Amino acid sequence: MRILVVEDDEKIADFIRKGLEQWGYAVDHAADGEEAHYLFSEYPYDAAIVDIMLPKMDGLTLIEKIRSQGIDVPVLILSAKRTVDDRVEGLRRGGDDYLIKPFSFSELLARIQALLRRSTKQTRPTGYSVGDLMVDLLSREVTRSGKRIELQPMEFKLLEYLLRNLNRIVTKTMILEHVWNYDFDPQTNVVDVLIHRLRTKIDRDFDQKLIHTIRGVGYVLRTPERAVPKD
Repeated sequence: MRILVVEDDEKIADFIRKGLEQWGYAVDHAADGEEAHYLFSEYPYDAAIVDIMLPKMDGLTLIEKIRSQGIDVPVLILSAKRTVDDRVEGLRRGGDDYLIKPFSFSELLARIQALLRRSTKQTRPTGYSVGDLMVDLLSREVTRSGKRIELQPMEFKLLEYLLRNLNRIVTKTMILEHVWNYDFDPQTNVVDVLIHRLRTKIDRDFDQKLIHTIRGVGYVLRTPERAVPKD
């Protein structure tokens, strides 16, 4: 999933970005309201974290603008303003939740996950079972036929994205947008390289192949069984 962080304080933005990336999210950053408005118009984000006090366009004006454009991305407002009236104003102008600075990352993460659950109208699974492949999203443990498979962080992020799109073809562009944190040249081969590495670890020693290439289109994690989310 891809999240936009709109924050002009570089230290806070970096703190949020690193924390979200460790949890497997792809993160873009905008340092002012105008840049954020452009990114909202160009890319489909799953959620956003927006500071109120921003250069060029304040956060509440930014939220009003994207809502007027029909962009319904869930928005968590960040603010040092603490009064009830401030919180009410933020929610009234289009925010979905409000977090007061200073904050702990664990609370920010919990609020983002809650917004994502509500927006997708489903509980975010903590793991998947696909045939003999078992993936625990919390411990990041991956096994196949009981054999533990060690994945690098980017390999795990790619596997999770394929699992969330089980039996659906994903294009290279979709993978670049949701697995990496910024846009690569569409002609780059980084996706092919990462797919090859993941396929080597997931499929090479097993008769049933799970990851398939759809020539000219993209890739799909395919199995006769459906993914079974673990509650």
